[in-house]
Amino acid sequence: MTSRRQLLKSAVLGGGAGVVAATALGSLGPEAAFGAAAPDVEPGAPDPNFAEGRIRSIKDNTLLVLGSNMVFHQIRVVDGTSLWKLGPVSFDEAKPGDGLYARGVLMADGVLAAESVWLNIVNIKGHIKNIATEKIHLDHNGQDVLCHVVAGKSVAIRSDAPASADLSLLRVGQHVQVLGAWRPNTNEVDIATVFSPH
Repeated sequence: MTSRRQLLKSAVLGGGAGVVAATALGSLGPEAAFGAAAPDVEPGAPDPNFAEGRIRSIKDNTLLVLGSNMVFHQIRVVDGTSLWKLGPVSFDEAKPGDGLYARGVLMADGVLAAESVWLNIVNIKGHIKNIATEKIHLDHNGQDVLCHVVAGKSVAIRSDAPASADLSLLRVGQHVQVLGAWRPNTNEVDIATVFSPH
């Protein structure tokens, strides 16, 4: 049986790959450990199969990304790559200025063939300062973050109940964790999931 990594390598080496958001191989959602180091990487060493930064430009199916360490990465999106931006999306949702995390296979030419790309993903904790219609004001380490409820996408998960689109049980002062998509160059986030302990 062909592994996902072998398929990605063959897609890049074969060239001419179409771009899709998710395949029969399965979409890798944001709840996955996107920052987890590969098992064959020495502790403390950079993971060659992981990249992060902001998209500077897009050409064909390749993203040029400037990392927070000022290193440029070329990330190729191929058949089998899953993309997330508040949910599974197609490649045309990627825009210059978007932040990203990507995991895949580093090719001999230095290009990362992406298995998964998370666009503008944030995972923040804080306490609710205010709740307005379709908005939650969150205090995250002393900074105000405006979190937007997105109809049909945002859900709340409590430790004692199943996931629900009803966010009315959230309360001012409550500590929560928000998984969502950052709106670049703002302090605003679109909510995918709000986790609350109770």
